[in-house]
Amino acid sequence: VQLQASGGGLVQAGGSLRLSCAASGRTFSNYDMGWFRQAPGKEREFVAAISWGGSRTRYADSVTGRFTISRDNAKNTVYLQMNSLKPEDTAVYYCTVVRWGTWAPVGSWGQGTLVTVSS
Repeated sequence: VQLQASGGGLVQAGGSLRLSCAASGRTFSNYDMGWFRQAPGKEREFVAAISWGGSRTRYADSVTGRFTISRDNAKNTVYLQMNSLKPEDTAVYYCTVVRWGTWAPVGSWGQGTLVTVSS
């Protein structure tokens, strides 16, 4: 699966952004998908995951209640709606296939999208 994230940008604290991740290649709907992020000087971390059919979701504690992951298998796209953004959400965001239960990334990362939240 080839992946490309988009939708990042500069936003003030308290604002919202919606990220998209377009997939191509193998059958997208077969895979559990996740969003990760990497802030400057920090390791990449798990943000959210969604099961292949979209019925189950999982979030990192730091984003629970503010971010929502969703997918449209007909469009081969996974989304991340980010509300009430904080400066600490500033990072490059990536999507990838994940292993359900461990939230471990599987396979390639693809191009990320930069989110910058100003205070």
